[in-house]
Amino acid sequence: MIKNRYSKLAAQSNHTNTTQAADGQLFTLDQRLGHDSFLLAQWQLCELRRFDDARYDWLMLVPRVANCVEFTELSESQQQQLATEIRQASLLLKQHGRGEKLNIGALGNVVSQLHVHLVLRSEQDPAWPGPVWGHSPAQRFDDASRAAELKRWQALL
Repeated sequence: MIKNRYSKLAAQSNHTNTTQAADGQLFTLDQRLGHDSFLLAQWQLCELRRFDDARYDWLMLVPRVANCVEFTELSESQQQQLATEIRQASLLLKQHGRGEKLNIGALGNVVSQLHVHLVLRSEQDPAWPGPVWGHSPAQRFDDASRAAELKRWQALL
């Protein structure tokens, strides 16, 4: 278990805004990422976010590096830290998520800000075996379900 490895933020901090970046500059989360997800935690480099679609256990890592679009724009140490955080989020999903096959991707064709999707897939999910992106509209959490999902993941951190 990964308990207490990274600092957590309170549920009320789930707002798209400008914050201190991991590299000391100002970091602004893309509005589309903020609209489509909610914050679970601030890790050393990334925001760990839950994609707002109840059908999938879907996490996102967004490096808090100002104006970062490509993996190669991260410093070598940031690249290593991102790899560490991808591994940690992957373990969380595999150990506590619903599904069998972990998909990891950083496309950036619609939202250019560097972000990494981690989706735990199942043969029973509605998009299987195709990609989840663009398959169908997200089934967003209602307020109570969102609060429960936030509590579920933060209890595992």
